[in-house]
Amino acid sequence: MASLAGSSISMQPRQTLATSRVSGLKLVSFVNRGRSSLSFRLRPDRLRISCAAKPETVDKVCEIVRKQLALPSDKPVTGESKFAELGADSLDTVEIVMGLEEEFGITVEEDNAQSISTVHDAAELIDKLCGEKSA
Repeated sequence: MASLAGSSISMQPRQTLATSRVSGLKLVSFVNRGRSSLSFRLRPDRLRISCAAKPETVDKVCEIVRKQLALPSDKPVTGESKFAELGADSLDTVEIVMGLEEEFGITVEEDNAQSISTVHDAAELIDKLCGEKSA
């Protein structure tokens, strides 16, 4: 159960999640059995809820994107970073996907590759493909 009042969110989750109260924050995450997390982004006009990839997957994807695009260390790369905003063209995006495939030992189909526009998109797909691979 979640309720939103102004900039506050209060959650009464099931046993798999810790009870949390947040006020005045823009991003809140809750871990679900260590496999994935839920991300709540608060904006003045809307509340966005999405299932998220494992934090370690997001971190690794950030490292790979930074390396593939030769980004300086002071350029922030986060889960919300869009490849295009980081300066990636279509060839860079293909190279990023190839780097992810090599690093995680997965194969990304063309249809899936075309749906990736952010670091988070890539991390979620990687977690999904790794889960299917190990099943």
